[in-house]
Amino acid sequence: MSRTTAEIDMEPAFLYARPIEERSSLLIASPCTRHPMEAQLASSARSFRLLIVDGHAYAYRAFHAIRHLTSPSGAATNAIYGFIKMFGKMQEFLHPTHRVVVWDGGLAAERLAELPGYKEQRPPMPPSLEQQIDGINRYLRAGHFASFCQEGVEADDWIASVSRQAVEAGLSVVIASADKDFLQLVSPQVGLLNPNDKPEKIWTAEDVRAKTGVEPSQIVDWLSLIGDSVDNIAGVPGVGPKTATDLLGQFGSADSLYSRLDEVKSEKLRASLRMAADVVRRNQRLIRLKDDLPGGFSSDEVLAGLPDVPQLQSLFAEWGFKSLLAQVSAVPPAQGELL
Repeated sequence: MSRTTAEIDMEPAFLYARPIEERSSLLIASPCTRHPMEAQLASSARSFRLLIVDGHAYAYRAFHAIRHLTSPSGAATNAIYGFIKMFGKMQEFLHPTHRVVVWDGGLAAERLAELPGYKEQRPPMPPSLEQQIDGINRYLRAGHFASFCQEGVEADDWIASVSRQAVEAGLSVVIASADKDFLQLVSPQVGLLNPNDKPEKIWTAEDVRAKTGVEPSQIVDWLSLIGDSVDNIAGVPGVGPKTATDLLGQFGSADSLYSRLDEVKSEKLRASLRMAADVVRRNQRLIRLKDDLPGGFSSDEVLAGLPDVPQLQSLFAEWGFKSLLAQVSAVPPAQGELL
């Protein structure tokens, strides 16, 4: 049976609920493509933190977290409402000065050429969720939250490129996603926020080592050896996470492993690795994220706009989000830039 938001008991984690003096550092970013931020400066200079949200991943998560929620007109709103609440909770936890939501624009042609079955096992997006993606983007535009999608470009690659550019600009990044491919990007300047963690934490290289037994710089080789069933990428037969960790602990990299293959003690494992050499090389190309996509990066772009409070009020009223409507309506017009 369908419900309204008034019937759903969720913790109030939306940004609008924060005191004005705390919200003063959480300026809304304007919709654009690439964005900066710094996470934990130990100096007196103002710190900046870029929150990058894996859009489709969180839309799916919101869709499955709340069921049968509809607007006064009867349209499904469970993904929209859940996305807004999760987005707000992330901001409560991270206090980002900049933020961007990145959406998948389709599968990369190069990866499909390497592996025609790449990600083919994934089911199509549920129609009810697909109908709500536009609503999520309407919310992002009204709030002047940066959002980006480009045809034929996977979100993972844009996130990698944005992260690299931000770090090169002396900024820090937190990527919100449960996708293990992002483990390869973890560094002193780049952390991960995994929505599965309770309580929340920002993943560091130490967490990557605890999870996998390898360094972030070895993740591409680690996944190339074991494969990734989520993306329909087969690994080396007989090589699981522990074996891959042991091999990389001994040899350091897949390249070194194959140049010293005779040093692998198990004859069966050595033969399996030799037979799968081309597969491992292909997997490296599939799994390594592209961080060199063309395009500039300017912090001015993400600070260019103010939230459209009347538009947010209109959207919340249309969707029947009474608590969010009350929160945004309570903010004085003069404080609109603090939302």
